[in-house]
Amino acid sequence: MSIVADHPLKDSLTGLPDLPWPLLQAIAAVADASLGQIAERLRDATLPYIGSSALIIFTEDCTGRPQKKAGAEEIISRVSITELEALRAVVSDETPWFGEADLAGRNRPVLAVKYSPSNAILVITDPKPTSPEPDAGLTVVEYLWRLTARRIQERVTDAPPSYLLESRAASAERVRVTAELTDLHSTTLEILLAALRASALDNAAARSTVTGLAAKALVELRTLSDRTTDSVKEPVARAFERLRDDLRPLTRFSGIEVEFIEPPLNGRALPGEVAHAARAVVRGLVLAMMEQPHVSRVRTQWDCDGENLLINVRDDGRGSLDADAPSIARLDRRVQALNGQLRMDVMPGWGADIFVSLPLDLPARPAEDVAGWNLAARELEVLQHLAAGERNRLIASTLGISENTVKFHVRNLFRKLDVGSRTEAIALAHRHGLR
Repeated sequence: MSIVADHPLKDSLTGLPDLPWPLLQAIAAVADASLGQIAERLRDATLPYIGSSALIIFTEDCTGRPQKKAGAEEIISRVSITELEALRAVVSDETPWFGEADLAGRNRPVLAVKYSPSNAILVITDPKPTSPEPDAGLTVVEYLWRLTARRIQERVTDAPPSYLLESRAASAERVRVTAELTDLHSTTLEILLAALRASALDNAAARSTVTGLAAKALVELRTLSDRTTDSVKEPVARAFERLRDDLRPLTRFSGIEVEFIEPPLNGRALPGEVAHAARAVVRGLVLAMMEQPHVSRVRTQWDCDGENLLINVRDDGRGSLDADAPSIARLDRRVQALNGQLRMDVMPGWGADIFVSLPLDLPARPAEDVAGWNLAARELEVLQHLAAGERNRLIASTLGISENTVKFHVRNLFRKLDVGSRTEAIALAHRHGLR
């Protein structure tokens, strides 16, 4: 119960109908869900109020896996980021939007609700009111969505190293696959254009029409590639501005001056996980510095050397910041999860000066020998599908086995790899070169 009572969104409960015990349990389940479970928990919580064939969350807070999905496999396995972006552009604010949209390859009825602070969107396909009071039921769904979107932001901020590793690997894989598809289709379209422009062909009007259509398709394909790349990267200047916005409430009421030295505008774009981690680390450092006595000014600066994001945070205190404090150790672990480095110089009487370096590229990792894991051939196949981000049902369909058999292999994998979750298994597989 304390999860609901203490949550920042508790004021949103005003105006909701009387909350029955099952709803309170559903709220607690959503609030406690991991990133991998949160879509399923949210769908379970909303079904008593709005029926659906599937529920999809699209959030750029999770740069590696921006879609969280639950429901019918034929929808959640086919819905694309392009479709979700097009729908999000139609939904102008946080007002629930009912209509029809192209999702998973065909037009279907949807309910869509945005969460403006993070620009995330909730999509419910084939919505059907199941509550005796539809308006009250929709109000409950809106509250559950705001709670979920807020929890996703919090989960990403506090993500363990295994999640960060897996997320970066997924981001890199998305860019790689998109680049391959772009090259393939670009070559095909360029050959088509060359053939259509050949003088040996007659019917100039038909040739001109088809040439125009093919040229337009080529431009759209290039645009899609750029959008996919942009979705996992953030311009360094924009990332720094978001940091300034995050810290503005602190600087307004603390009485401590925070000076921001902006990065160069032409600095290299940051991978999403680096941008998230950089903001979280700076926020944590600034908070730790503000808790010291005799601090009146904190200075933070970002720079980029082309290969690393370089962060410097310093205060004008008396050098009482403890390098062994749990808060500093936690931030150091987050930096190390991205193969970065944190160095702290504390000068008695002169304050603390902290330097952080975060690599912008994943380290090159050759495929390693996994024979030591003693995996059976089928277990290795299942692990490769897990590493590709596939769900149990899709793995079962691909391998021609039952979903229960997949679960059996996954349990064996957890035991042999000495891990406790799919995320840890995926991160370990990626570290050994499995994709």
